[in-house]
Amino acid sequence: MKVFVTGATGFIGSAIVTELIANGHQVLGLTRSESGAAALLAAGAEVHFGDLEDIDSLREGAAKSDGIIHTAFNHDFSKFKDSTENDRKIIEALGNELLGSNRPLIVTSGIGIIRTEGKLITEDDRAKNSANPRVATEEAVDAVAAKGVRVAVVRLPPSVHDNGDHGFIPMLINIAKEKGISAYKNEGNNRWPAVHRLDAARLFRLALEKNAEPGTRFHAVGDEGVLFRDIAAVVGKRLNIPVESKTAEDADAYFGWFAHFAAMDCPASYEQTRKMLGWTAQHPDLLADIDREGYFDTIFKKQ
Repeated sequence: MKVFVTGATGFIGSAIVTELIANGHQVLGLTRSESGAAALLAAGAEVHFGDLEDIDSLREGAAKSDGIIHTAFNHDFSKFKDSTENDRKIIEALGNELLGSNRPLIVTSGIGIIRTEGKLITEDDRAKNSANPRVATEEAVDAVAAKGVRVAVVRLPPSVHDNGDHGFIPMLINIAKEKGISAYKNEGNNRWPAVHRLDAARLFRLALEKNAEPGTRFHAVGDEGVLFRDIAAVVGKRLNIPVESKTAEDADAYFGWFAHFAAMDCPASYEQTRKMLGWTAQHPDLLADIDREGYFDTIFKKQ
């Protein structure tokens, strides 16, 4: 299968490219830069120049493919609402390109958009009445699925970890390094699901290959829910700084704009994903993966 991958040079997308090629697929990777093109060619992929603001370039990539994995997203949180609405437009455009063809479209979403008041989030749960703008992604998926497009969602947890991580855990590390304290809110009992990047990449491939019902959700979950205080403890240990509980007010001041994410409690199940795809995580869990010099070294090398 020739697969058009958006975000093909990113942290997760590059692992998906490698996973697809290793399992006999061809990859057409989206990039907007010459350096990205060089990386794709080195990985054995074909290059398609374009970007998320150029919908026509995305349609062209889709037209050349037998299937699509859409992982690209603008993570500039100062433009978050605009980015989510652009993602809606992208999914609609890709879906229209695939309409009537039975070619698969796999879309990336986040477990954190779902709220179940502490209960395990399942693949059946939907983000109804959510204030999180990222629900636009799954609303677009449902609209495309209603037209009969073979579209599915892979929901990612707050932490997708591995060497080279530049997501939420590095943000926590940088805050702790700056403040000289690794903190958590109240008792730190809120839970983050997590998954290793290579396990997530394998799930994307399996979701692509599975002839699932339109609108199916899959959960890339290795850890169903890691206590936030345990994450803070590893960060404190590795940075050799104190680990402290903060009141709600002090936690807001400590974390700043990141306070909402630091307080997320979104434990999630992957049971239906396991049954549908035979997928389980095979790589180290979150705490084991970040509690080593190699993980921290790759973060600091980027700074």
